[in-house]
Amino acid sequence: MKEDQSEIITQRYEKIAKIRERGFNPYYNRFKPKNQIGEIRKKLDLLGKEEIEKMEEEFSIAGRIMRLNFMGKVNFLALRDRTGEIQVYLNRNELSEDKQWLLKQLDVGDFIGAGGRAFRTKTNELTIYAKDFVLVTKSIRPLPEKWHGLKDVEARYRQRYVDLIATPKAREIFQTRAAIISLIRKFLEERGFVEIETPILQSIPGGALARPFATHHNALDIDLYLRIATELHLKRLVVGGFERVYEIGRCFRNEGTSTWHNPEYTMLEFYLAYADYEDLIKLTEELLVSLLQQIRGQLKIKFQEKDLDFNPPFARISMEDAVGKKLGWTSEEIRQGIAAKNWLRQKGVPLLQTDGWGKALMMVFEQTVEPEISSPTFITQFPVEVSPLSRRNEQDPELTDRFELIIAGKEVANAFSELNDPADQRKRFEDQAAAKAKGDEEAHPIDQDFVQSLEIGMPPCAGEGIGIDRLTMFLTDSPSIREVIPFPLLRPE
Repeated sequence: MKEDQSEIITQRYEKIAKIRERGFNPYYNRFKPKNQIGEIRKKLDLLGKEEIEKMEEEFSIAGRIMRLNFMGKVNFLALRDRTGEIQVYLNRNELSEDKQWLLKQLDVGDFIGAGGRAFRTKTNELTIYAKDFVLVTKSIRPLPEKWHGLKDVEARYRQRYVDLIATPKAREIFQTRAAIISLIRKFLEERGFVEIETPILQSIPGGALARPFATHHNALDIDLYLRIATELHLKRLVVGGFERVYEIGRCFRNEGTSTWHNPEYTMLEFYLAYADYEDLIKLTEELLVSLLQQIRGQLKIKFQEKDLDFNPPFARISMEDAVGKKLGWTSEEIRQGIAAKNWLRQKGVPLLQTDGWGKALMMVFEQTVEPEISSPTFITQFPVEVSPLSRRNEQDPELTDRFELIIAGKEVANAFSELNDPADQRKRFEDQAAAKAKGDEEAHPIDQDFVQSLEIGMPPCAGEGIGIDRLTMFLTDSPSIREVIPFPLLRPE
């Protein structure tokens, strides 16, 4: 196959040389189509043969050749632009001698421009009767055989540009992803939220428990990190008076890859002053219901053969109750931490010496309860130990007012009432710094400037992060995060 492709590439370079010699530009940049194929189809698809023949309107289109049929003087080709595909008819006898020659040099994958009136063939196919054509881009590498898509899954990700040409489903996924982001922006802006961009390069990574990517700024001679979250800068904006603020941006975590993880991903984070996590539960339900209705047209969908029901209210249970119910542990046993740590050791799950009952509880939850959740479920009341930026629960100070939204066994959203007590925040940062010193690579360093911003005063507020990639997976029934990220990270060949 590689030898065949090499031969085709050589032949096409030879064609390009001959095309230039004949006086044509194989990369012509002056043709401006007046019509999109989709608009032509919308206008004519429902019209009959006689109705179309009565029309005198001429259309001008451009696109990639997806099919070529040469039958003597009769030549049919399928042309595709971003809006659709249509057949084009060219009669060789109606072309100049030079254009007859150029027609023979065309290959599937080339871009041409053409114009003419529409008609229907004997098989009733809508077709543009082109009196002339212009070659605008000569393709050198052939498209996949039969243009039914790349069979090698990794090749699809490495050569996404080919995948998008050959696989209609791939194009639909990214169009849906764009629609999701657009609808989220509209939803938030209708509720008074302002979109602001925050730094990607940060001197202190924070806002989540994750290992960052490190880099170095030569001019300033300082170490910097790619952000792991937008949280701390967005909350600084709340301090400054932006009571409703959000960002949709790239975040980076120096972790492994899987069907659910990519080191570079897109996160929505938003913050709402004078609100708590209960308000965000309601807002999250409203957002997801709105997206499901506009993207899928229904609130009950299938994801990888699992039935997901997005009819509100979503299910809700505390982490402690969920684990206790699953394993038969009492609240006292959970708070002691012994049962959870023994369970983890028996399962071979590594523990650090600094891990307390809260970390152990969360690890057990992720191993037992989380994978069994299908329809959207709010898991609430996280331990303080695993929630360094969350507000303590006033009735039980060992817990925080926090939730994660789990769908089909995976976290999609994380939210909490924000900690705005600077003394409490400083103490938690110090605890994180101590854990980091003992080897916890996901722990926070102390961000003194953020503590200082809280000393200026942050109004009570709640914040939430939603993973756009995972949300897109559910809404497009995609089995891997690599299906919804245009260019996922791969090991170099």
